[in-house]
Amino acid sequence: MTATQRPPAAQERNADATISDTDRRRALFGSAVGSTIEWYDYFLYGTMSSIVFAKLFFPADDPITSQLLALASFALAFLIRPIGGVVFAHIGDRVGRKKTLVITLSIMGLSTVLIGLTPTYAQIGIWAPILLTVLRLLQGLALGGEWGGGVLLAVEYSPAHKRGFFGAVPQTGALFGLALGNLATSGLSTVFSEEAFLSYGWRIPFVLSIVLVLIGMWIRNKVEETPSFRKVAAEAQANPKGAEHKRMPLMETLTQHWRPVLIAIGAKFVETSTFFLFATFTISYLVGLGYQRVDALNVVLIAALIAVPVMLYFGALSDRIGRKKVFTMGTIAIAIYAGPYFWLLNQGSALVSTVAVVIGFSIIWSTYGSVLGTFFAESFPPNVRYTGISLGYQVGAALVGGPMPLIATALVARYHGSYVPVAIFIALCALVSLVAISFTKDRTGQALDA
Repeated sequence: MTATQRPPAAQERNADATISDTDRRRALFGSAVGSTIEWYDYFLYGTMSSIVFAKLFFPADDPITSQLLALASFALAFLIRPIGGVVFAHIGDRVGRKKTLVITLSIMGLSTVLIGLTPTYAQIGIWAPILLTVLRLLQGLALGGEWGGGVLLAVEYSPAHKRGFFGAVPQTGALFGLALGNLATSGLSTVFSEEAFLSYGWRIPFVLSIVLVLIGMWIRNKVEETPSFRKVAAEAQANPKGAEHKRMPLMETLTQHWRPVLIAIGAKFVETSTFFLFATFTISYLVGLGYQRVDALNVVLIAALIAVPVMLYFGALSDRIGRKKVFTMGTIAIAIYAGPYFWLLNQGSALVSTVAVVIGFSIIWSTYGSVLGTFFAESFPPNVRYTGISLGYQVGAALVGGPMPLIATALVARYHGSYVPVAIFIALCALVSLVAISFTKDRTGQALDA
């Protein structure tokens, strides 16, 4: 058998051998750091929408109404994330992953800093929530393009037998970003009085994020373009006529790869609904139960930090037993655990609440959260991979993830404080994901670009 006749897996192993360990580490580090910064900026808004923005930007006679308006502004960004995903994924599939990631990081950094400088409702009236919402939409646009590029930067540089582990690394960026946001908010809440925090203290982490953004851009500029994209670019250059019909990755994705897009949307339901259940809604829920804001933030902070090594473990486990098994195991577990989770929170014990969040967030969510990026990347060919994974991921997030804190808050208010409807909603999201995942084949260990 000649070199050109080698099976795809053998060809991929040969390609793996040409990539240095230094390049792999640099790509993995760039993916993790950039993802952490983007998610920090993004989640900082989510944390503040739960504890600050309702009072400062969406004042109303009814506190519940103010809270719902603030959470609605948080959810709106999810509606524009699919647009950002399509726009930047087109650039990523046509121009390159690296250039796209620098653009998204720049937009995210600028909009985050401007949020920290936005006047409140008491200062400029109705323009305050309008400006805040516009900047939030810019955050959503940037994150829509960031996630897919960050995952591909890791996955397309990974060796075939460690693809699950590599794909889990950028996923931990969401956890580090959440932890940094909660740490900044918790620390400032401790340092400043309530009056000082509401006056100017909350602005500090937004403005200082520019330092993280500049560091992230410097790191990402050091990373070379991914091997998969270089291969696609070389093929297009060698055969420009054959590549002519692929100028619109979105159209090719929708016409030829619509099935994995639908599967990705459905699979995203359980991951995104439970992430924002634990990361955002739990904070406001615990505060509503009488916990101090700092204590509620610290509970989620602890769980997020514990989840990082757990997620890496499950990513590596998926390389041995398959992505589908790991994903299914976690999805079934969260459907069962949703009811007991809220029961534990209502026991009035900080220790019990911490254990409850650690079980749900650090352990159960980490199972399907760890393999989601790799699973999506393995579902699409390299020339439309950025578009395919971004479309599936961001549409799923828009349908369930963004509205999740709003839906949960509305359900608790509608049913007089009962958490049962929220637990049922989570179980239904898990069921959708189980159905979606049943229609796919596990490509663990197979050639990525076959």
